[in-house]
Amino acid sequence: MKPHSNLPHPHNQRLLRGQAPTYERLQARLAGEHAQSHGPLILQCGWGRLLIGHTFPNAETLAAELLNEQPGERDIALYVAAPQQVLAHAPQQLFLDPSDALRLWFTDYRPARRPFRGFRIRRVHSDDDWAAINRLYLSRGMLPVDPAKVTPRHQGGPAYWLAEDAETGTVIGTVMGINHAKAFRDPEGGSSLWCLAVDPQSSRPGVGEALVRHLIEHFMSRGLAYLDLSVLHGNQQAKSLYRKLRFRELPTFAVKCKNGINQSLFLGPGPEEGLNPYARIIVDEAHRRGIEVQVQDADAGLFTLTQGGRRIRCRESLSDLTSAVSMNLCQDKTLTHRALDRAGLRQPQQRLAGSAQENAAFLAEHGALVVKPVDGEQGQGVAVDLRTAEEVENAIAHARQFDSRVILESYHAGQDLRIVVIGYEVVAAAIRRPAEVIGDGRHSIRKLIEAQSRRRQAATGGESRIPLDGETERTLAAAGFGYDDVLPSGQRLAVRRTANLHTGGVLEDVTERLHPTLADAAIRAARALEIPVTGLDLLVTEADQPDYVIIEANERPGLANHEPQPTAERFVDLLFPLSRELLHRDNRDQPHPNVEAPA
Repeated sequence: MKPHSNLPHPHNQRLLRGQAPTYERLQARLAGEHAQSHGPLILQCGWGRLLIGHTFPNAETLAAELLNEQPGERDIALYVAAPQQVLAHAPQQLFLDPSDALRLWFTDYRPARRPFRGFRIRRVHSDDDWAAINRLYLSRGMLPVDPAKVTPRHQGGPAYWLAEDAETGTVIGTVMGINHAKAFRDPEGGSSLWCLAVDPQSSRPGVGEALVRHLIEHFMSRGLAYLDLSVLHGNQQAKSLYRKLRFRELPTFAVKCKNGINQSLFLGPGPEEGLNPYARIIVDEAHRRGIEVQVQDADAGLFTLTQGGRRIRCRESLSDLTSAVSMNLCQDKTLTHRALDRAGLRQPQQRLAGSAQENAAFLAEHGALVVKPVDGEQGQGVAVDLRTAEEVENAIAHARQFDSRVILESYHAGQDLRIVVIGYEVVAAAIRRPAEVIGDGRHSIRKLIEAQSRRRQAATGGESRIPLDGETERTLAAAGFGYDDVLPSGQRLAVRRTANLHTGGVLEDVTERLHPTLADAAIRAARALEIPVTGLDLLVTEADQPDYVIIEANERPGLANHEPQPTAERFVDLLFPLSRELLHRDNRDQPHPNVEAPA
């Protein structure tokens, strides 16, 4: 493809590399060359508008256009030469975006030395593609795209790409880019990247890097000179990638309109800043409804919600509405078992660990066992599918690090299903799959696990990682591998037998296809425990089949794990029923607070 005729000569590019954008020169060229055909440039991206600052005649006009932002969207004015002048026209409504701008000159770019495997990158073609992208955006706390609003590409609008798993066809990443030469005949021949998002549950390595490289190479083939992007100043994982690709800091500015979507950027960190994702999702929903929030202990996830004369203390999804007795019934797995047994629900056979002879007899009776502490959480001390007396005794010794009492259960094969029940109604259901890695033929299993852990930690605020412990080592040994072995390229390997999210497990939402028998069993279990909010763990053949055994009840389920299902909304509905009516009446079209649009 021929380079755009309006682009700078390649020999001049080197002279411009170390310079800041000269917006006055750009404005003069645009005014002199294209005054008749080009006015201020505004591109609709589906989640909001991009306002190209140097195409506006003055700061007043740009400020006025920013104030036309529509509810539920986020507009961004970029390449603003004098942001202080724009802010001066509406200091209460506008703010200077604290994100960092980066630029990659294509003369600095070096292609990847090895190909990326296991996924393919293609354009968005259908409504199903848009729906998949929006599910990914919502899972990452980003604003969804309305494809009907997007400026067409032939008019300079954005182009969306997606990364698709080669085996499953699942969308695992997406990126959006803009060709500046096509959009506004940019005399410097630029382009920009927006909306980079990768599924945190994907085990495919390098998806984000591959999407960025795809965009770079696409615009290079169009004869462009550079790629710009904006990244949140605290996003060190993304910045590490961009440094690797030779991006440089760019002294330019962006201006936004203050709203509930980006309030964390202009208000700064509040007392809720230190909350983990499981508490933060509830606090954000409370803020959205005008409910007062007081954080007592951010590290412990303790906060108090107040509205009118109603005051409720919470620790994540555990609240004053859960009685001490109900909480104890869930924490003590022997009591859980007895309560559910009285309700006629199906469960594994269970007994307390005793002497080695008694444990061996129980193993001989059932063939395979599960060992877990009586009072434990987050999968700590749990060992699954133990088939020898030595394995059982070692697992018991490990479990006693978390509770002096240890239980043995008959092992049942099946998929791990978590059902969240709030107010004795099923709100969400998801199949939990154990952590796995995919071999690349180069790195050891240890390195693959460490890389997967970094991705999971970054996506969950440090809440999920794959421990390099005895359970992981035993799982590898059962499959015939060790930490230092190199897994063949493309081969999948489960590295844990439990699917707990805190140990690297991933979720597949199955709420819409949950079998009525399973939903009924979860509700009956919640009523038997008399607990208003709980997460029931079941082993099932399939989510749409009636067979099950209930293995555990959790008094403090992680609501953030099930987005975009409305877990936080239903939780706050339970705590403050009147806020639901007010929300629908007064705030129906408002987006979730503190949700930054995909940029």
